[in-house]
Amino acid sequence: MAQLLVVYHSKTGGSRQMAKAAADAARDEVETVIKTAAETGPDDLLSSDGYIFCAPENLAAIAGVMKDFFDRCYYPVLGKIEGRPYAQMVCAGSDGENAARQTARIAQGWRLKEAQSPIIVCTHAQTPEQILAEKRISEDDLAQCRDLGAALGAGLAMGMF
Repeated sequence: MAQLLVVYHSKTGGSRQMAKAAADAARDEVETVIKTAAETGPDDLLSSDGYIFCAPENLAAIAGVMKDFFDRCYYPVLGKIEGRPYAQMVCAGSDGENAARQTARIAQGWRLKEAQSPIIVCTHAQTPEQILAEKRISEDDLAQCRDLGAALGAGLAMGMF
């Protein structure tokens, strides 16, 4: 059975909710592992057939913990995961585009195949209090995350990738 790895980082809960929604939906199709970026290593990537990366955008970039995950794993798996599918989700206060671009560039370096365009959920958090507050992702946005997880899971299960 194919395995999907969902890697996420979340300080205020938004990305965690998104990652959980995608992982829960994918479980109907494939074996699904969900792990925080801090606890995920190269062996997790090597043992999986596809990936969902989910992180907040902080200061117009992917969150540092997510960047650390990519830094730790990049060279140990380089040339060993080529062609595997991935998708990504970004939880952002206003834009999210740069974080999505950064993750896409890393995935391009790994020669991964983008299975779907990024999902960017905008929380509209603009003040320090809003940015640091616990997030609640809307049901409509979580539905998009579930759709992404289900689609990537189904594609893996059918051998499309």
